[in-house]
Amino acid sequence: MRILVLGGTGVFGSRLACLLVRDGHQVTIAARHMTAAMPLAEQLGCQAVQMDREGDLQALTGYEVLVDAAGPFHAYGPDPYRLPRAAIASGLHYLDLSDNAAFCAGITVLATQATEAGRCVISGLSSVPALSSAAVRALAGASRPRLIDSAILPGNRSPRGLSVMMSILSQTGRPMQVFRGGAWQRTTGWSDRQTYLLPGGLRRQAWQIDVPDLTLFPAHFGAETVLFRAGLELGVMRYGLAALAMLRRWLPIPVNRPVVRVFKLVADLLAPFGSGRGGMSVMVIVDQERRWWRLLAENGDGPFIPAVPARALLRRAELPVGAGPALEVITLAEAEAAMRDLRVTTERVIEPFMPIMQRVLGPAFETLPEAIRHSHLTADVSRWHGQASVRRGTSLWSRLIGWFFGFPAVGEEMPVEVTKTVTDSGETWQRVFGKSKFHSRLAATPQGLTESFGPFTFSLGLRAEGGVLHFAVHAGRLGPLTLPHGLLPIAQAREYVTDSRLQFDVKLHAPLTGDLLVHYQGTLTPMTKDN
Repeated sequence: MRILVLGGTGVFGSRLACLLVRDGHQVTIAARHMTAAMPLAEQLGCQAVQMDREGDLQALTGYEVLVDAAGPFHAYGPDPYRLPRAAIASGLHYLDLSDNAAFCAGITVLATQATEAGRCVISGLSSVPALSSAAVRALAGASRPRLIDSAILPGNRSPRGLSVMMSILSQTGRPMQVFRGGAWQRTTGWSDRQTYLLPGGLRRQAWQIDVPDLTLFPAHFGAETVLFRAGLELGVMRYGLAALAMLRRWLPIPVNRPVVRVFKLVADLLAPFGSGRGGMSVMVIVDQERRWWRLLAENGDGPFIPAVPARALLRRAELPVGAGPALEVITLAEAEAAMRDLRVTTERVIEPFMPIMQRVLGPAFETLPEAIRHSHLTADVSRWHGQASVRRGTSLWSRLIGWFFGFPAVGEEMPVEVTKTVTDSGETWQRVFGKSKFHSRLAATPQGLTESFGPFTFSLGLRAEGGVLHFAVHAGRLGPLTLPHGLLPIAQAREYVTDSRLQFDVKLHAPLTGDLLVHYQGTLTPMTKDN
């Protein structure tokens, strides 16, 4: 095919041109300055043309496909789809490597024009969302993934283009939305650090940034939670961006081309350090399993990966007609076939997914009613709401303990919300009764379940009996100090089901005196997008 690659001298555009030339396409790289384009075209064995996407677009004639690998797509101005509209008008298929959520999602405004012209218009034909969505479908099959967690982790010696750097830097510390536990919640760019594993046991850290997956995957795959992070190999760069993100939460620090050039200068000075090893990780939770697809690119081949989806699609005899984001437009098998001449290793890993209650109870967990089991199968975040009544002890000792632990105030049929969040060590439960809020941390240990309130940690005995889940306090400690049995609270707590609804009944008595501390009971149902 006759293919014009806009931004063909950039980090990803030049590698896409290289791959397309290998596949026998007639490639022309388009750039604003021929001084860079001509030597590259001669090296690759293709053509070069001078072109600016904001200028005269008559040069589009004579090609079959236009690929925009330039960017940054978030900065395409008041008419962001001028280029794909011009491509349709000139009879070209249009593809781009956009990693901007709004640009990818908005490409559907051209659906009617593309369909009527019989042309293919696809945005995001890159690592995200094209390759990531292909991996999700391959891992999940026909099932609905509950959690999708992806990351891109480049090696430090991989070249960095100004467009990619501007895209990432512009997000640091700025508000963004993530879909967790069936609801949108606010966070900030370059936050919430996590560690990922790549083939060969390589570990890399990554931070949250906004990509099309976060916007598109919740509806497309029906996932309860969609997460995405990006990382940098060198700690000084990772934590430097984290510091910038912290500052930009409070100060209006601009991110423009002069600022980005300063960051690029620093990155170039650090380029000799680290390695040329980078990768990608996609994980889903489905059918009580964690399933990973992992990729490791070595010897500097990482920057070829964003070009692989376009290469894979252009190997087809026919392109799909219409306009939309690059969701499952290629298969993972097609993508992996398009990597075979690269120094890339991929692997799939499957592990059982077993939340803390299931781990502690073992086979007895399956004897509980479905409503109870469902409440303890949190994949990332789950939210529950209902009504509750609360009684409190009246003695000075009871009031003092209740104040320290933050137990809810007295009330009848008050609204209650419980949010369960999976952590590295277990789960955090936040309970909101009316205007009162308190939380605890739960963990599964070899000795059983523990629940911590501040510096106090209590060992809980779980028992599933007659369709009821019972909790009892067996031991406790204050920091590292074991509490005498006489200083333990007396707990009578259970979860049960009535008319298919989850019920809870928690009654605590104070140590030493046996006075009532708190007694709260009520019902909970899962929160959904509709309630």
